[in-house]
Amino acid sequence: GQEESVFHGGGLEYAQSRLYVAGDPVKFIDWKVSARVGKLFIKEYQEPKQIPLYLLLDTSGSMCVSSQALSKYAWAVRIAAGIALAAQASMTPVGLLGCGARELHVRPTLSRNLVMEWSHKLRMHNFLEETSLGRRAREVAPSLRRRTTVIVLSDLHDPDAFAALKVLSQEHDCLVLHFQDPAELNVRGAGIFRGVEAESGRSFVGHGRRAFVDSAEWQRELTRFGIDYLYLRTDQPILGRLRHFLNRRGLGGSSAR
Repeated sequence: GQEESVFHGGGLEYAQSRLYVAGDPVKFIDWKVSARVGKLFIKEYQEPKQIPLYLLLDTSGSMCVSSQALSKYAWAVRIAAGIALAAQASMTPVGLLGCGARELHVRPTLSRNLVMEWSHKLRMHNFLEETSLGRRAREVAPSLRRRTTVIVLSDLHDPDAFAALKVLSQEHDCLVLHFQDPAELNVRGAGIFRGVEAESGRSFVGHGRRAFVDSAEWQRELTRFGIDYLYLRTDQPILGRLRHFLNRRGLGGSSAR
């Protein structure tokens, strides 16, 4: 909502005054300019272009597992609600799509009450919930009739997510906030082992010194397709880095890590 439009009308911020034309609303008459010039002038205001914002929030079980006071899920819910309220304050409609097993879809709206409602619902979680980030990203894409900003909040445990986000980024502005718990970075003394991803059923071979999700690989692949990426560990300060990332991006800066 902060992007300026080339059109003038009944917006929020004063843009200019022009000569009165028959049929113009009387309530927009600029009386100070009219009195000074001796002719009727009309106030025109800047109309912001409303670029909708969609939050794709991963509600799967792996987001809830934590070795810290706040889990990845708790951080993601708090950040999603904060971004939503800040965006609405700038007249940006905000929608939410849950990317787990539960059905949670809120269309873009300026209602702060709806944000408080879905953020309250998200306080409840299920440790057995599967991820659906890739599938939900594909499902929402056809419903986006105009260019939209999409923010993904996830631990990226869905191997199908990258391909779906790559397609989504061709038409829309995408950002990924990647949450990771330090317990995911290694399994001490585990050696080489075979495993199965609980959410997707995908088999993998791992070892104790390798992270379950490689943040460097995700960043490299996502930024290749113009998707801004921020890596957030739950055992490190988050809000300062997130604020810096969003501020830089709002000024047209590149992605930060």
